[in-house]
Amino acid sequence: MAWLYVFIGGGAGSICRFVLGQWLNRTGGYPWGTLAANSVSCIVLGILVAYTSKEHLALEWRLLLMTGFCGGFSTFSTFSNEVLQFMRQADYPAAMLYVGMSLLVGLFSLWLGLRLLD
Repeated sequence: MAWLYVFIGGGAGSICRFVLGQWLNRTGGYPWGTLAANSVSCIVLGILVAYTSKEHLALEWRLLLMTGFCGGFSTFSTFSNEVLQFMRQADYPAAMLYVGMSLLVGLFSLWLGLRLLD
């Protein structure tokens, strides 16, 4: 039955990512939607990790929120494709900036999420 919680959470996360991407990427150009989705997912995951280290959260909720929602909301495959698109356009500075910014913002967001409950 665990798969059902992951399925529901992942579906909700994917829909939220789609809506966020449509809203932030409506003018084209830089992939702000993916960066925002990955960053918010890291913050949410950090909050949940911090919470579950102090309080009990049932396995079903962890599967729904952490594995499902955060997994569906974040997207490594889209990020990788966007980096590849920059490289195919020979826009190597944009590709490197996007990779660096995604890594730094993601790690900072996870750290921030962990710290919010301290």
